[in-house]
Order: sequence, then C-alpha cells, then structure tokens
Amino acid sequence: MTDLNFFAPCPRGLEPILADELRALGVIDPRVIPGGVQFGGNWALCYRANLESRIATRVLWRVAMGRYRSEEDVYRIAYAPTWAKWFTPDQTIRVFVAAHKSPLRSLEFTTLKIKDAVCDHFRTVAGRRPDVDTKAPDMRIHAFLSEDTVTLYLDTSGDPLYKRGFKPAVVEAPLKENLAAGILRLTGWKPGEEALCDPMCGSGTFLIEAAQMALDVAPGLGRHFAFERFKHYERETWLPIRQAAEMRRQAPRKLAIHGSDILEAQQRKTIVNLRSAGLDGCVDVGRSDMLELPAPASQGVLVANPPYGVRLSESAELEAFYPKLGDALKSHWAGWRCYFFSGDPALPKGVRLKASKRTPLFNGAIECRLYEYLMVTGSARKPRPEQA
Repeated sequence: MTDLNFFAPCPRGLEPILADELRALGVIDPRVIPGGVQFGGNWALCYRANLESRIATRVLWRVAMGRYRSEEDVYRIAYAPTWAKWFTPDQTIRVFVAAHKSPLRSLEFTTLKIKDAVCDHFRTVAGRRPDVDTKAPDMRIHAFLSEDTVTLYLDTSGDPLYKRGFKPAVVEAPLKENLAAGILRLTGWKPGEEALCDPMCGSGTFLIEAAQMALDVAPGLGRHFAFERFKHYERETWLPIRQAAEMRRQAPRKLAIHGSDILEAQQRKTIVNLRSAGLDGCVDVGRSDMLELPAPASQGVLVANPPYGVRLSESAELEAFYPKLGDALKSHWAGWRCYFFSGDPALPKGVRLKASKRTPLFNGAIECRLYEYLMVTGSARKPRPEQA
C-alpha cells in the first residue's frame, strides 16, 4: 500500500523541525498543522519514521474519517473500519479521544461509544471482542473530534517515541527526549564540529540525545513498536530498515560533549543513564555549580533547562539566581552560543542580557521559551577608564 495517511504529533512549537526531519526520511510534501505533521506514504516510510524520528511523539495511521452531529454518528463511523483485518480479539485495546470545538457534551461517553463500536465490530466478524487494557494495551485507537468531523487513527508506535527504551534513573518532571532533541536542533549545534555543554544536566536528557546524534544512533533501536503486532506487519520490509540503522551506528567514543550538575545525586543519575543507553565513556560528566563552571572549550553551544517553578516560595531564590547566571555567562562563556529553556517569564529580565532570539515551545501544557544568548568573545573584558 502506498496511499496511506499518517499523522505524527510532536511537542507544540517543533512542528517545522519535525517536517524537515520527515523530509529527510523520504516524506514528500509533509503538511504542518498545530500539534504535528500530516504525511502520506507506504509502510516502509511508516516504519522508518518510527525508528528514526527524534521529534515525533507517535506515528498514527488514519483509518477512518467522517462527519458527525451526535455520539451515534461517531459510533457508526467507528464501527465501519475493518478492525479485524488489522489485529485480533486476543489483543487488548484502549481508546484515546481529543477534541477541539466539539459540540458533544462528554468525551468520556464518546470514548465509550468508540470502544463499543470496535468491540461490536469484532463480535460481528470474529464472534468475540477484545478486552480493554488502560495501562499497557496492545493496540491504541486515537480519535480526534473537530467541530463536525471525527478522525480515527491506529497507533503504529505503541509507547510514545520519546521512550527510547533505556534511561532507568529519572528525576522529577524530566524533559521529554523528543523535546530535548528538538531544542538541540533549534540551537543549530553541529555534532563533530562544535563542543556542547549542559551545566545543569539533571538526568542527562540533553547529553544522551546529543551523543546519539553525534554517533548516528537511530533513537528507536532500543525498543519495539506496535506495528510489529499488526496482522499485516511486513517483516521483510522492516528488518532491512532496522539492519541498515544498526550498520550505520558508530561505535562509542569520547565526544566533545560535557555535562555537570551541582548535585552529586543528579551526576550519578546521568552516568547511569548514559551507561544504560550504551554511551558509557562518551560524555564528560562532572559535579559543579553552573555559576563557577569554566567553559570546556573556546567556543561551542551551551544548552540548559534551568530550574523554574510556579510556587511562590521559589520566586525569591530564582530572583537571586538569575543575575548571577548572567554574570557567569559573561565571565566564563565568551565565544559560546548559550540557550536556556524555561517556563519562567522572569528569566530574561533577571539574567540582564539581551536575548537574540526567543522561540515559543511547550513542555506538555506549560508554555515556555528557548532563549538564545550570543556571548561575543571579549564581552567580559573590563570597561576602559573614562577619558578626561
């Protein structure tokens, strides 16, 4: 089949980056829409997007679309697809529903109607229905309701693609891997040509994504996908795609990628996660206060997700930290492009440096900005004495 339709959701703000990535994978004319990218292609392209995309959250296969006015219309549209051709009643399901300007009163009831439609389809065709599993379903069915149209998708990914298949040591509210990869792309960092440093590395998400980019490691090599459980799964198509990525993967080596954290526990978590990802020894990970850390090279890219909170008790601490951060950049990071991802609108004013770029991005539901500071060499020099 070559005329399949897919939708790849991603963190909001990264849609153009995802479209560029899909073009590089062979997608012709991807269509950017809020929240993701629509594209057409065959199963080989779907498999490759799941394996290779660093930015997409999922790859959803569109299986039905229709106009509706009531829940019964949605039931009818959801009953029609040939579900039994794609998976068996022995496999578990879960239905996810999202809506924008839908006139239907209850999304929970609509979710139930779609689940009933799929199960009734199986009763008619196979004589029995699949069970529902809300935690780890074999098949995820996604529905999106606009003002008058319902679109149904079958998830080809399974677990979200930012779950790379490793990273056991986590921290509170971690940055999702695909958001971190998108931020690295937005910085313009050139692997192999520029040094990279995350001086507030937390669990090491930026460092792991950067090391995988530098070694050309496909982000999906450590995991499996839902399409491998489809009845029409093309194993003879999938295996060469995966094998080509394995052959392309470079052996671990020391990289010009550096990380540090003020907390020893975070430093240890980063080291554990790098080892889990097969990147042991590739990244230099130290323990240091960002405000005292010297730059590891004369130029490069600094990227960090500094602490930002919504609790009032944190505001005074952050107000004191930001000016010191600006001073540290001027003192230690001349010649570097510095990027800070934050949901705190007080950051740019507190840092007291002029941001050359502010890119809106979302970390889940939190509206954030990626602030760019170009630290020109010589910016930390003392001013000349005033002339008479």
